Order: sequence, then structure tokens, then C-alpha cells
Amino acid sequence: MRFEMITKIAAPAEKVFAFHERSDIFSLLTPPWQKVKLLSRQGGLETGARVVFQAFLGPFPITWVAVHTDYEKNRLFVDEQESGPFAYWKHRHEFLPEGSASVLADRIEFHLKGGLLADVFLGWAAKLQLYFMFRHRHAVTKRICEA
Repeated sequence: MRFEMITKIAAPAEKVFAFHERSDIFSLLTPPWQKVKLLSRQGGLETGARVVFQAFLGPFPITWVAVHTDYEKNRLFVDEQESGPFAYWKHRHEFLPEGSASVLADRIEFHLKGGLLADVFLGWAAKLQLYFMFRHRHAVTKRICEA
């Protein structure tokens, strides 16, 4: 399955990328309605960096480990789930220059645990949650980077 959100930001790609390098980025981009706790972070955005956090599926805690697998300064970084709630998760964060502005693109490939049937019958719910989460993240990024 695929999910994508693209937002034009009136700030250079370098500024938007630098915003994502902040040490407090996880708390800044987490929507207020999501119960998520950062457990550990090793490295920044570069290849090999690792983030461990705890999310909740209803009352049940789920530990999610993401490893950064690709990195180009001011252009992109990619994280992939090492363990967590999905059968497969690859998230590509792109920062594309567009004149004096930029385009922020989040592109996610994922599969739910439970195989094809889970994707077919529950994929829409996962995409809806991703839509609301990334709408919040992009709005925060736009507001701060354009200020």
C-alpha cells in the first residue's frame, strides 16, 4: 500500500530540512491526540540512525523501532521499520527545491500485519490515520518554516 502527502512551503528546502534535524522534532510533529513516547534516539537523520518509540493501539502499547536507511543532506532521508506494528514500513521524506520555496513530500509504502486481507479490509483506516497525522505534521512544518 502507498500513502503520500505533498505540501509547498514558502521556505528553502535547506531550511525545511534543518527543521527536521532539530533534537525536539519528534515532540513538535507528534499530533496532540496521539499518545506516543520517545524511548531512545541514536543519531540524527543520517543512514544508520535509530529511533525507538512507544505508540498505543487503543490501550495497548506497541514498541516501534525505525532505522534510517538512506540520507542526502538537504534532499531526503528514509526510515524503515525494523520492528513494530506493520508487516512492512518504508517512509521517504523528500525536500525538493522549487525556486525560493520548496516542496515537502512524505511517501510511505506499508503493509499491515495479516497479509493481503488486512490491507484490503483495514488499509483504508490506516491511510485515514496517516492522512490526519501528516496533515498535522505538514501544517506545523509550514507554520514554523515560513515564520
